[in-house]
Amino acid sequence: MQYDFVNAPDRTHTDSVKWDVKSGELPMWIADMDFKTAPEITAAMKDKIALGAFGYEFPKDDYFNAVADWYETEHNHRPENKWMIFTTGVVPAISSIIRRISHIGDNVLVQEPVYNIFYNSILNNGRHVLSSDLQFDGEKYEVDWQDLEQKLAEPLTTLMIFCNPHNPVGKVWTVEEVQRIADLCHNHHVTLLSDEIHGDLIREGPDYMPSFAVEGPAKHNVISLVSPSKTFNVAALHAATTIVPDDNLRDMVSRGLNSDEVAEPNLLAIPATIAAYEKGHDWLKDLKTQLNENFDYATKFIQDKIPAVKVIPGTATYLMWIDVHEITTDSQKLVDFIRQETGLIVSAGSIYRGDGHDFIRINLACPLEMVKDGLSRLAEGIGKYSK
Repeated sequence: MQYDFVNAPDRTHTDSVKWDVKSGELPMWIADMDFKTAPEITAAMKDKIALGAFGYEFPKDDYFNAVADWYETEHNHRPENKWMIFTTGVVPAISSIIRRISHIGDNVLVQEPVYNIFYNSILNNGRHVLSSDLQFDGEKYEVDWQDLEQKLAEPLTTLMIFCNPHNPVGKVWTVEEVQRIADLCHNHHVTLLSDEIHGDLIREGPDYMPSFAVEGPAKHNVISLVSPSKTFNVAALHAATTIVPDDNLRDMVSRGLNSDEVAEPNLLAIPATIAAYEKGHDWLKDLKTQLNENFDYATKFIQDKIPAVKVIPGTATYLMWIDVHEITTDSQKLVDFIRQETGLIVSAGSIYRGDGHDFIRINLACPLEMVKDGLSRLAEGIGKYSK
């Protein structure tokens, strides 16, 4: 490979959330990577810092062209420049859009188990979480279409947050599924807010379809949120793009983002995003190669060494969803025990609600040697817990 995915930068004794741990602990939970970002991005940042002056800025056509070019090249769908609004992050945009598009007391629909921060954005803004739970058959997750439509039809349901592709289960929605969800939302006057932060991380198989690419009247009812943060390990860059095809809906979203002061870039957001989207294609290709090697190793290790648990196949994200229901139905208790006994830190599936109490989530975006260390600790911890 052209890039280094073997040597992890040492982030201990820094401001890293992930690596604020005790000596000997191994964090494999929060969704950032233990790989250096693409050197092309770092070079763009250094060039900007070399200017030595950092006044007010705002993205221009070069920024939006870079976003559009990326989505056309990587995903075969090109958003129009006028559809796009810069924002400081996907989560700040979600919270702002909830406040602008829905009303206090409304239902915001999700599909549990799902990214836990959605709940914070909904509940902190005085809205209700309404879930149409994904149905698990022991192998894969599917939509309960009848339940979804019934809940979209409820008068108080005004907004749906769609995790596309899905975190934590790693599901890539088909083109037909994305279109059907968008059509149902449109039919029931529910705005579809699509978090697509993991959209570049489809490791194999069919690509994901951005929600802004749906066809027909539903296109006027969708908001896509995209960012280089997960793709290139630049979460602290605080840069994302809101994509809204409909003029009226886009104006509403823009007013919300600007009222909440989450529509202005920091000094590195513009050049780093442009560098990522213009020069990051080869880096992403190499990253996926490494992730697939990590997932293959982890899957085989778990099958051979921890047969009481089961990997749920998913082709998106660098996060592995593991069924531990034969060990426990209290995943929080399990992960607490594993950390205490081995120092390995993974996520309890229960924080994602739904059937997450039967699952754990582990982050495999790190050098293979770290994956091997983590899985050895996982096997040790589960072995001790089972006794």
